Amino acid sequence: MVQTRSSTAFLLRLLVLSFLLPAGFAVRAQPLNYSLGARFDAMSNATVMIPDLWSVSHNQAGIAWVNSPSVGFHFENKFAVPQYALSAMSTVIPTGHGSIGAMMYYFGYSMYHDIRVGLAYGHSFSERFAAGVQLNYINTYIADSYGSYHSVVAEGGIIAIPVDNLYLGVHVYNFTASKMSDPEREPLPVTLRMGLGYQFQQGLFVSVETEKEKDHKAVFKTGAEFNINKTFFLRAGYSTNPGKPSFGFGFLLYNFRADIAVTLHPTLGFTPFFSLMYSF
Repeated sequence: MVQTRSSTAFLLRLLVLSFLLPAGFAVRAQPLNYSLGARFDAMSNATVMIPDLWSVSHNQAGIAWVNSPSVGFHFENKFAVPQYALSAMSTVIPTGHGSIGAMMYYFGYSMYHDIRVGLAYGHSFSERFAAGVQLNYINTYIADSYGSYHSVVAEGGIIAIPVDNLYLGVHVYNFTASKMSDPEREPLPVTLRMGLGYQFQQGLFVSVETEKEKDHKAVFKTGAEFNINKTFFLRAGYSTNPGKPSFGFGFLLYNFRADIAVTLHPTLGFTPFFSLMYSF
């Protein structure tokens, strides 16, 4: 009985995945806006208001408050299926007139893959307000007769700290409503994210966020990060549509930070994440 249920669940997952990737993309084929950074994944990406190296894929205003040159590497294996792995790297370099960031990721395998390269700029106008923008080149490849398609997508956001310890963030992905180079495809989605977070004195940060894409239900997210001793971090979160819990932890040692996270999809199963960051 247990084996039958396990086999049924596994076959269901393969069926859904076969629709989504890559065959489903041949019909619907729009590259997804993947979020990077296991720290943020552990908090269900309720992180639009958090300054971090990985803000290059969440809210570019956040890189304005990265204090030193940093580089990071990220890996995830969606639903533990080898063909659906994502590898990424990012870097942020502060200057006297703002911060410059760059990111790149590769998702998929030889028959289907997405590649995204982005260049970002973030500027802090004061200790309480920052803004940022990013320009992305996106390329999607589908084997056989579909070929390769590309687009250029712009995004940007702001972060404000109206009072001590309260962080507000707003971000818009694809505010230019760009399309892929194939005229038969629908426009790429325009996505709005808004959220707030509060830093408690005991080392606890709590955040809430909503994400809305046209013609889709809004996604509500909440996350928490607990800094135990300035070296070890515990994190957890939850997002809706579908309901997905997440959790993870991180270590900070000298100039290195390592983060591990797991999310659990109700149908497709779990996805592990790992990120490593170094600040010079």
